[in-house]
This record gives sequence, C-alpha cells and structure tokens, in this order.
Amino acid sequence: MRIKATKTNAAQVVVSKKTTPTAAKKARKTETREVVFTVHAERGKNVFVAGEFNNWDPTAKKMAFKVREGIYTASMKLAPGDYQYKFVIDGTWCADPENVNSVANDQGTFNSVITVK
Repeated sequence: MRIKATKTNAAQVVVSKKTTPTAAKKARKTETREVVFTVHAERGKNVFVAGEFNNWDPTAKKMAFKVREGIYTASMKLAPGDYQYKFVIDGTWCADPENVNSVANDQGTFNSVITVK
C-alpha cells in the first residue's frame, strides 16, 4: 500500500465580519489526502477494501486489477487520522500482508492500520 501525499484544494470561504469564528471553522472543508491501497491477488478475483472510512462495508470500494503491476488498487481521499481496514478477496477478509501496523479486533483477528498525515 502507498499513500500519495497530494493535497485537495479546499474551496475558498468568504467570511463576513458578522460570522463567528466557530461558523467560519465549520465552513472550511477538511483537507484530505489521496490514499492508494494495493494488494497482490490473482487476476479475476473480486477484491474490495473495507474499513472505518466506509463503515466496514465489504462491497463499498471495489479494487481494480492493474495488469502491468499485477496488483489490485483503489484510491480514496481521506482526512488526516488513523484508519483500520482490511481487504475482502472473494468474500474472505484479509489483513494487509504488506503493512506491519495492525491492531487486534473483536473477531479474534487483526485489522491493518494506516495513518494519513
């Protein structure tokens, strides 16, 4: 897995003098980073990434097979923070074999963890 450190341009916010600092803070969009998830799996598999960022939905984010690289990839924009995730390959939940950062879960297995800065 690799994290691509690109910034998303937030829309400019025009704040009048009557706007409170709290309202201005809420009006600003959270800066996000593009995160690219990658996993090696045989071509023809149904591969998804699920985690805290999509309510652990096992079919919310399908990964695409890249023939030249021989890997599945998916990208998404995430706000800075720590996120737990797993890959779902043909219905089987798998921790990221290339990520040593993990935490135990309530299923008796481990979730992979990424930190978006």
